[in-house]
Amino acid sequence: MTKVERVREALEQAKADDIVVLDVRSLTDITDTMIVASGTSTRHVTSIGRKVDDALRAAGYKPQGVEGLSDGEWVLIDCADVITHVMHPKTRAFYALEKLWSEEFGARDEACRERGPRR
Repeated sequence: MTKVERVREALEQAKADDIVVLDVRSLTDITDTMIVASGTSTRHVTSIGRKVDDALRAAGYKPQGVEGLSDGEWVLIDCADVITHVMHPKTRAFYALEKLWSEEFGARDEACRERGPRR
């Protein structure tokens, strides 16, 4: 199972909403893949972030950084080639990362995205 698949599985098991996987290799050198997902509340966002971190560590990956667990508005898990953003819906709507990475940087929608089920 790839790192992206592990993250996606952890997100799905934690009941994350609107999971989007963005292949950003042609757009930036900082990472290969960005994964964006939502939680229904700050507690849910924090819980999802912890589950993703735990799943990565259990698979032998050590995230370089985990930010935002104490706040619960936006949790970022940096695992070098895969960066995961778990956001409260209002925060996600405000920052619109998918739009930023797909429109501003010219990523093509179908080639760049893989959408998960919307709850």
